[in-house]
Amino acid sequence: MSRILAIDFGEKRTGIAVTDPLQIIASGLTTVNTKEVLTFLKDYTSKEAISLFLVGKPKQLNNTDSQSEVFILPFLEKLEKLFPQIPVIRIDERFTSKMAFQTMIDSGMKKKQRRNKAIVDEISATIILQSYLYSK
Repeated sequence: MSRILAIDFGEKRTGIAVTDPLQIIASGLTTVNTKEVLTFLKDYTSKEAISLFLVGKPKQLNNTDSQSEVFILPFLEKLEKLFPQIPVIRIDERFTSKMAFQTMIDSGMKKKQRRNKAIVDEISATIILQSYLYSK
């Protein structure tokens, strides 16, 4: 089987998570510089079979798109052009950063480690992926 890859896209950093080949377990993979995310995905997909991209959709509390959607739309166009054979599904990512931060606290991470935004982005991507798996 192939993996599902989740993307928590940000202006500076992008968190990435993947499933195991059986699509049962979501695991954080890495955080990459947003300018390098497409290069990373090209390299990763050349080594691993990906059947689906999940991309976080940032929403406000009133269910409207957040301002960061402006940065995500051009990325989505490039992603779909680069990987036309891999479908893209958008997932509501409200509160994932707060949930990621709480996860870091609950796991006993020290305060200095919790300041690392790259870890927050990777955990957020994992939460997006896990919520999709739960919904299946």
